[in-house]
Amino acid sequence: MLSDPIADMLTRIRNAVRGYKETVDIPASKFKERIAKILETEGYVRNVERVKLESGFEVIRMGLKYGVKREPVLKSITRISRPGRRAYVTSENLPKIRAGLGIAIVSTSKGLMVDRDARKSGVGGEVICEVW
Repeated sequence: MLSDPIADMLTRIRNAVRGYKETVDIPASKFKERIAKILETEGYVRNVERVKLESGFEVIRMGLKYGVKREPVLKSITRISRPGRRAYVTSENLPKIRAGLGIAIVSTSKGLMVDRDARKSGVGGEVICEVW
């Protein structure tokens, strides 16, 4: 059993990108699916779908994006808040990733959102990960 399923998800994505895979399968959960949808909305992955395998398990299948010279669109994806050390911030202290070129995914009282949306809404929360 995994102690941190979100870190496992991010590691699977990171490894698939480094191996130039077209897709990556991640064990499904609503929270992980919401993170994947944010990555799709922000343009870091091609598509996200929930698939039921023959074994009966559900997975989130993400299509990865690469540039013209086969450079990955998703350069870095890092876990910030961990089970052993949670990272909570106020709306004023939300991080700006790469001077606004990257995103931080934040779990707020209004749901998961990127840092700029949380800043506009005036809510803080737990910084799940940063992506650029």
